[in-house]
Amino acid sequence: MISAFRIILVPVFVLVYFTAGEYARYWAALIFLLAAVSDFLDGYLARKYNSISNLGKILDPVGDKLMTLALAVCLTADGVIPGWIFWFFLVKELVVVVGGLLYRGRMDREVPASNIVGKTATFALFCVGLSIMLFKIPESAATPLMIAMVAISTAALLSYGPMIVKIFKNPSDKKEVR
Repeated sequence: MISAFRIILVPVFVLVYFTAGEYARYWAALIFLLAAVSDFLDGYLARKYNSISNLGKILDPVGDKLMTLALAVCLTADGVIPGWIFWFFLVKELVVVVGGLLYRGRMDREVPASNIVGKTATFALFCVGLSIMLFKIPESAATPLMIAMVAISTAALLSYGPMIVKIFKNPSDKKEVR
């Protein structure tokens, strides 16, 4: 339910970012913060009460990916970051989704859980996005921050490399790949 709530916050975030007037960035930052806190709370409660589900493993990263893309769209449309950063995040998220689907299909396994590198990248992106909005960081400073996020996101993507290599190296092996 918390992940679904976070997904619902995505269009609200975009709408507020572009229509809330003079304080739009602050209100959008508040919604963004609410999404980040709900992401943390969702994971914490799922682990604490051992209620991790396949649906949760799907909805949680979907919420993260949609909010990441919404942030990139808003900052790009607002002229705060260059367009190529949006395109990077779009392609990266598509690669992750396709990779997860391939893993599930080829290994006949449940959806793989995110790893610590991916979680760190998401946390860092939430912090940077929030900072850019709250402090109205100009493009000259926001772009290097987002380039750092590109680097961290690339590291997160590459951290799944060994799992993908194992899948394609021996696709008939249906054992848990981690």
